[in-house]
Amino acid sequence: MYRKILVPLDGSPTAARGLEEALGLARVTGSSLALLHVMDIMPFGMDVASGEAWELMIESLRTSGQSLLEQARTAAREHGVATTDKMVEFPSSRVADVIVDEARDQGCDLIVMGTHGRRGFQHAMLGSDVERVLRMSPVPVLVVRHPDAHA
Repeated sequence: MYRKILVPLDGSPTAARGLEEALGLARVTGSSLALLHVMDIMPFGMDVASGEAWELMIESLRTSGQSLLEQARTAAREHGVATTDKMVEFPSSRVADVIVDEARDQGCDLIVMGTHGRRGFQHAMLGSDVERVLRMSPVPVLVVRHPDAHA
């Protein structure tokens, strides 16, 4: 059914829930997981006090992303699921576009990702990577929501 499942990870509870779902599918179908973390500058903006502070923030984001991928690899290994992983740093396009491109480039059959369930002003301001992935993806997308997410 599925050979390779792309799992975008951002450190949120909903992304962790997506990983759990992908691990379950991978075990049942014998699929491997392609883990993806995108270091996106958008939430932080460019107004940082100094170049030194900026470099410290970048290194912190990089370390956090590597740790996130390592935790996901460990969980997959514990479930007997093979993985590859990739971290994309500060893409020139939207995170959703990176996810769709990676699914295509890595030959994935499915994308499993969490949604934050934002509505109203938050949704308008932050947009929805999930909605964009759903519109653009050449493969099926399974969207999961963390049970504690607010509607």
